[in-house]
Amino acid sequence: MKKFLLMAIAAIFAFSAASAQDKGNWAVGPKLGIYTNTGFDGAVLGIGASGRYSFTDNWRIEPTLMAICEDHCSIDLNVNVHYLFNIADCWAVYPQAGISANDLGDWSCGFNFGAGTDFRLARHWDLTADFKWMVQTHKYWKNPIVISLGATYKF
Repeated sequence: MKKFLLMAIAAIFAFSAASAQDKGNWAVGPKLGIYTNTGFDGAVLGIGASGRYSFTDNWRIEPTLMAICEDHCSIDLNVNVHYLFNIADCWAVYPQAGISANDLGDWSCGFNFGAGTDFRLARHWDLTADFKWMVQTHKYWKNPIVISLGATYKF
């Protein structure tokens, strides 16, 4: 009986510790991006949306789909991972890393490296800004730098 009670208490502590880290928060919102160093004349505008899922208080994943407005419409699909550093109650900064696929002229895949920030405007709304360097696999393309601004609604 003592072993059973001890194992039950240990299981309760393990479950509550694991569930305290599992935030499970979702967020979605619009996003605007400026693609620089693309090889086109000047910068290129991207319009899209992103979704976020928080695994823990600090780790989250963010898939993003952007329509790139050039002579023809191109698609940019990114999946980035963020690690949040909470600077204040309403402000966080994060490094980001991830993968991307786009058709800026021809299909290419690559890796993303960058940083960003979130600022809470209201209980469910955040303003977000980030920049990333996209290392592309296409040998004739330049590696664009993307500066993004958006908003997210948290569920």
